[in-house]
Amino acid sequence: MNKFWIVLFHTYISKLKTKSFIISTAITIGLVLLVTNLGSIISLFDDGKGDEPDKIAVIDQSKQLYPAFAQQVKLADKDKEIKIFKAKKSEKELEKDIKDEKLEGVLLLDRDQKGELTATYKALDVADSTAVSIFKQAISQTKIVVGTAELKVPQEKLHQLFTPVEVKKVALKEGAKSEEELQKATGLVYVVLFVIYISVLMYASMIATEVATEKSSRVMEILISSVPPIQQMFAKLFGVALLGITQLGALFLTGYLSMQANQEKATGMGDVIKGFFDVSGVPVATLVYGVIFLILGYFLYATLAAFLGSVVSRIEDVQQTISPMILLVVAGFMIAMFGLNAPDSPFITVTSFIPFFAPMIMFLRVGMLDIPVWEAALGIGITALTIVILAVVGAKVYKGGVLMYSSGGGWKNIKQALRLSKDQ
Repeated sequence: MNKFWIVLFHTYISKLKTKSFIISTAITIGLVLLVTNLGSIISLFDDGKGDEPDKIAVIDQSKQLYPAFAQQVKLADKDKEIKIFKAKKSEKELEKDIKDEKLEGVLLLDRDQKGELTATYKALDVADSTAVSIFKQAISQTKIVVGTAELKVPQEKLHQLFTPVEVKKVALKEGAKSEEELQKATGLVYVVLFVIYISVLMYASMIATEVATEKSSRVMEILISSVPPIQQMFAKLFGVALLGITQLGALFLTGYLSMQANQEKATGMGDVIKGFFDVSGVPVATLVYGVIFLILGYFLYATLAAFLGSVVSRIEDVQQTISPMILLVVAGFMIAMFGLNAPDSPFITVTSFIPFFAPMIMFLRVGMLDIPVWEAALGIGITALTIVILAVVGAKVYKGGVLMYSSGGGWKNIKQALRLSKDQ
């Protein structure tokens, strides 16, 4: 057992010191800091003008539309991003003010021969669609207001007619999540799914590459003379798992401390990010399931990657050999993304019991729905059993595969590895 721990910590320390790990961790930490401080960073480039609304002049060529239009703009522009005023200058003078950056734009309002409203917006460029979107909404409402006024429809009746009806959602099923709980659970599920997806791709591929690298350098021949191949395999699995915990721990700690430091400054984008990661009110059981399925997902694919890596002799062949595994991970993630909008669909229910999809899709159902405990337990059991089977078969493949130096990979090499393991 001492040899197991030696290989485990050797794998962990050696990977921890590599330039690729340090650089990737530093870059990812930088991205975390960028995201959690995005609101503050954006404000730095506003030069103090970020709080000032854009000034836009309105020329009412019909002499009738401006009062109703101004009222509708006020209702549509809830964030007060633009400030309109009735123009007293000519169109040419206003265009000059725009070029001199005294104005953001000018809007021309009119009615054609049929009485239809027309609008033309002029600005230095039209890349920013915020004002245009507000104007479209306001003009549509102005058209209704003006039209109903001509038909002598009372404004009170008009307001009642166009006031949106709020639909309250009430779940009758006992234990079903409320709308607020479901919103928070969706954010948590998305984060955990993404962590599972990235972790499996990154660390499982790392294990396969590590084994292939040792074989290509003939270090494996020295290792197997002192440490049994099966101990090597599981020592590497746990060593890389410890590396993953270190990296993810650093990322989450950085993100948490950054959000705490910006708690008082959090506005706009900062509030959105903070709300997305807010797990208050999420059941503890959901968090526990998240950890369980993350661990299961890692060991499921890491075990598969270890014995796939053991049947290749060149680093160049690793990606080709593990590509079916990567396709399984991608497929599971894509199904889970679909399931976020329809977690109770029969397709999601069925795929949640398929071992290679269960870590992501069963957790999706646990987080989004109130499913029976036996279903979650069955998903965990099926995945755990698959890991045991992969570990038993994988250990035999690993035992024979580490002594193989034939080119390529595939089923032919796996069968040959199994035959070699029996002869040992």
